[in-house]
This record gives sequence, structure tokens and C-alpha cells, in this order.
Amino acid sequence: MYQYDSFDQAMLDARIDEFSDQISRRLSGELTEEQFKPLRLMNGIYLQLHAYMLRIAIPYGTLNAAKLRGLAHVARTYDKGYGHFTTRTNMQMHWLKLEQAPDALRALAKVGLHTIQTSGNCIRNTTADQFAGAAADEVCDPRVWGEVIRQWSTFHPEYSFLPRKFKIAISAAPSDRAAVQWHDVGLYILKNEAGELGFRVMAGGGMGRTPLIAKTVREWLPQQHLLSYLEALLRVYNRYGRRDNAFKARIKILVHEIGIEKFQEEVEAEWQEVLKTFEDIDPREVERIARFFAPPPFETLPETDEAYEAALASDPEFARWVEQNVHAHKAPGYAIATISLKATGETPGDISADQMDAVADIAERYSFDDVRVTHEQNIVLPHVKKADLYTVYQQLKALNLATPNLGLVSDIIACPGLDYCSLANTRAIPVAMDIQKRFADIERQRDIGELKIKISGCINACGHHHAGHIGILGVDRRGEENFQITLGGSGAEDASTGKIIGPGFDYDGVVNAVETIVETYRSIREPGERFLDTYRRVGIQPFKEAVYGQN
Repeated sequence: MYQYDSFDQAMLDARIDEFSDQISRRLSGELTEEQFKPLRLMNGIYLQLHAYMLRIAIPYGTLNAAKLRGLAHVARTYDKGYGHFTTRTNMQMHWLKLEQAPDALRALAKVGLHTIQTSGNCIRNTTADQFAGAAADEVCDPRVWGEVIRQWSTFHPEYSFLPRKFKIAISAAPSDRAAVQWHDVGLYILKNEAGELGFRVMAGGGMGRTPLIAKTVREWLPQQHLLSYLEALLRVYNRYGRRDNAFKARIKILVHEIGIEKFQEEVEAEWQEVLKTFEDIDPREVERIARFFAPPPFETLPETDEAYEAALASDPEFARWVEQNVHAHKAPGYAIATISLKATGETPGDISADQMDAVADIAERYSFDDVRVTHEQNIVLPHVKKADLYTVYQQLKALNLATPNLGLVSDIIACPGLDYCSLANTRAIPVAMDIQKRFADIERQRDIGELKIKISGCINACGHHHAGHIGILGVDRRGEENFQITLGGSGAEDASTGKIIGPGFDYDGVVNAVETIVETYRSIREPGERFLDTYRRVGIQPFKEAVYGQN
């Protein structure tokens, strides 16, 4: 992974010193909350319902043991002993005391972590495929370009005050594991017929009150022109994006209102102007960055291992975990293991400081000191020998981190909701936990198969409900919690927006409605069909009739 140099460290230290002075002025009353708000937001600190919240950037979702232990230290020392992974692969801590923020930021900086540009109307943390560098189906490691974008965009003066926040995702595999099409800019790395790398550039995706899937701006962009093209695209957005209405300020509204053809024309024209003065990143610099992401020293191993096969045969729980949570690796004899943070009875996406320390130890010993965070609020050990998988599983099981439910009905994405967030209308975490309890039987989950449930506590859609096979949106109905259900969304390469099934449900009714929907699917599915396949085949009506009793 990329290692910060002396320049990076000096930049972080100077930023912390500056922000520490601003905090002191706020605590003394010299700054009002209104004056302080834009300063703290640019430094990743929110004021939520009960306390300040710290949002820590995890660029392209990559950590090592030192960083994970650093997060554990901050959680234990300055929070309540746990952190929450978000759909942006960041970590949030919800109980920060403002006077302790400078010390927390300095502790993060010691391990190369920070909170810069995790909020505000700027280019946020770029996300990537969590299997990057390990997946058998990728054409290259997309994190290299994620780091290129990070270095280009950090403190970029022209893009620090955009009309609204701006999110970029990048993938280099045909299987989209990064929800690329739901981003302001989505980048797919491809190879052309000559074997050259380039990008398909998409723009205008986003959730919230107006969910839209990104449209293709350019089918093929040679890799050496990535930054100049992004420069042009952002200039067009900065020039024409709405600043008079926060609800219409995202780039998705601009693309939608002027149309993709006009947007393409504007970007291409601006790009020609940018190319007159802009020097794209030197290929030698790309090569320098790429060396930080060179494959670890894999051993030459057979495709399988006798002890591993014996463990599969003797321990059915381990076999279930492997079947559900382990994926193929590009190197023979290795595997990608995903750690579910969705155990029944636990808050989805939460991890304790003690668990972080233990996972750091496991990653250091068994995964080449490499840990990934997923946008689905789980974590990944990307490079585990098959011979070590059973040992890793046993250690995770002792930590309550070996739930074999990846992609199943209990592997729920949920925002913090009304338990923490001042913007939320309803709770999200308790709904997720009640659904998990209702479907606690793992064999029932396995029979249901792939089913992605995503829950948001308000229209801002931090829980990605629009992209859920079953999506749940919490709304305020005359002072009472009400939950709308959508069906048919997807965040994969076949991206689609879920459709509202009908009137919403109160808190007590929403879990029953979800169960009715799931059981309806089980009764009408054809062999081999996932929930999403069945929905796309039969449409919404059978589910609507089952839930509301309509004929």
C-alpha cells in the first residue's frame, strides 16, 4: 500500500496545527458554531445528535495492521471503544469530545490516517474494488489510480468548494464490486484490442431524493489522460452546477437536466482547452506509485491443500463459511476471505477496538499485512493461503467475526440512522437487527440465497437503499416513523433503481413485510434464480399482492 513520505506527513501536521487553533477559538467562544461549522466539516468532524462524530478517510479502502491498530487506539482512547465502517469505506466514531479532537487527529497522523475531505463540498475519498490486487478477473490493480486521484485532488484549490460533494469510484473487473455506476464519476478500467489500458468514464450517478444511475461520458479514455479529463469534467460541473438549491446541486442533476449528449459536448470542448496547458501525470510517477501496490511475495503453491480439504470435510461450519465468505484468488493456493461485520445481535458495520487489534494481528501474520474495507460495511483479508484458512477461521470465530452470511439476507447495509444522526427521520440499526433476528437460521438464509437488503434512515440514502434488492427508507409521517420498501435495486454491473412497492409500514410492520416478500420469492422462484432474477422476471405485482392482500 502507499506509504506517506515526509511531504505528506508535514502536510498533515500543518493541517492539524491549523485546525487545533480553530478548535481552541471555538471552545473559547471566539468562533461561533456557525463560523466553526465549515472549518470542522472540512476536517471531517460533524455535530450529531449526542456528540461530535469523527469521520476518518480510508483511501480506496486499504489498511494495514499499523493503521488498524491506530484506529483501535483512537476508538479506545477518544471514543467508546468501537468504530463504524461506512459505505464510503471510511470509519466513523460517534462520541468524540471536541477538546480531544487535536490529540485524536495527531494519533491518526502517526499511522498515516487523517480526516481531510471526508466532508464538505469537495472531492471525497475515492473508493475501489475491495478485491483489488487479488481478484482473478481484474485487468490491473485499480488502487494505483485511486492513489493518483487522491494525490491530485487533495487540497485542489479549484475543487475545494464545488456546488456539492463529489464522489468517485473505480473498478478494473467485469464484476462491479464498488457500485461504480452510483457515483458522481465512475471509472471502469478496461483493455482495448491492442492490450492498452484505458477508462470508460461515467458521470451523473447518485442516490438521495433523486436516484440516478451514471451515464457513459466517454467509452474509451487512454490512461495517460485521466487527470486532464477529470479536470475538464469537474470544471464543467463547477461552472454549471446549481448553487442556489442544495437539493439540485449534485452533478447528477446537471447531467439529467442538460442531457448526456450536451454534457459530453461541454466536457470534450473543455478538455481540449485543458490539454493546452495541463500536463498529465508523468508515466514514471504512475510507475512509482504502482510499486507501492506490487503483489506481495506469493509462494508457488498447489491449487489446493490436503489439510484445508480435510478441514472442509470435517467441519461443516467451516465449509459453510468458505462457501459463503471466501472467493477465488489470482494466485494458486491463496484465497480472499471476507470478514462479516453482520453477526446477529450486532450493529451492522461496527467493530470493537479489541476486534480491530485482533484482526490486525491476523492480517499481519496470514494476509501479508493487508486489510480492506468494503462499501458493504465488511472487511477483507485479501491474501490468505488456503493452508491457513482454517486457522484464520478459528481465530475469527473466537472473535465473533466468522458469520457465514456474505451476500445473504442478514448481511445488511444500514446507516447510523436516528440513533446518532441529526438528519435522520427514523432508526435504521434496530430495523436491521430485527431483520437479522427474524432470519437468524443460517440454513434458511442459504436457501434464500443472494439477497441484499439496504436501509437508510432518511432520504439522503447513506444506507444505499435505492440499490438494494430490498431497500428500506425511513420517513417521518406526522411525527411517526414510517418505512417505505423498494424492490429490484442493484449496485452491481447490472445497476438498477429499486421501485416503491406501495404505502409504508410502521416499525412493527416493516419486518413482517420483508419476511412476506422473501417468502413470496421462495414460492415463485425458478431453479437457480436469485431474488433479483425472480423480481426482474415477474415484476413487482406478485410481491405487492402478497404484502397488501390485493387481488
